[in-house]
Amino acid sequence: MVADILDEISENLQKGKAKVVVELVERALGEGVAPQKILDEGLLAGMGVIGTKFKANEIFVPEVLVAARAMNKGAEILKPVLAEKGIGARGKAVIGTVKGDLHDIGKNLVKMMMEGRGIEMIDLGVDVPAPRFLEAAKENGASIVCCSALLTTTMGEMKNVVDTIKASDLADKVKIMVGGAPVTQVYCDQIGADSYSPDAASAAEAALAFI
Repeated sequence: MVADILDEISENLQKGKAKVVVELVERALGEGVAPQKILDEGLLAGMGVIGTKFKANEIFVPEVLVAARAMNKGAEILKPVLAEKGIGARGKAVIGTVKGDLHDIGKNLVKMMMEGRGIEMIDLGVDVPAPRFLEAAKENGASIVCCSALLTTTMGEMKNVVDTIKASDLADKVKIMVGGAPVTQVYCDQIGADSYSPDAASAAEAALAFI
């Protein structure tokens, strides 16, 4: 049964069993299951469960990391097959920690959760100046820019990112998402960003809604 193998992929992904996930994805392809179906109902469904549990504090960062690793391994098998059929990601987003800030754990979690929703992520790393976010969005045709900051001293840099993008020709084409420990909805509204999320799972949901 197709449903059974997709459930198995989802369950093993949730347990972080990367090797088993790869074997099951290959088996599903061999049995003629559509690659998009394997992605949506196997891999992404499994990461969706992980996101929900993480949001509810039922699991923690280590479990998310191993599940994301299993998802990425499975996705590696599917990517060339999907590309052959001309099927791309659901959308593209640029992500980075703002200039002056070297924290990346939160950023990496958001990236994983968004990848778990089928969004292609362009990761700029840490200490990213405002013009670089704009350049990367243009270069990659991204529809979302995600900025992270963990320090109150670097939060102000988010306003520079918003101002830089709003002053460009991407002003109405790109949604700007902000997050990080000191960031709030009030601050998001003050600087004119489009979305604030308190955690990685919520950020992924918001990004999917934008796309």
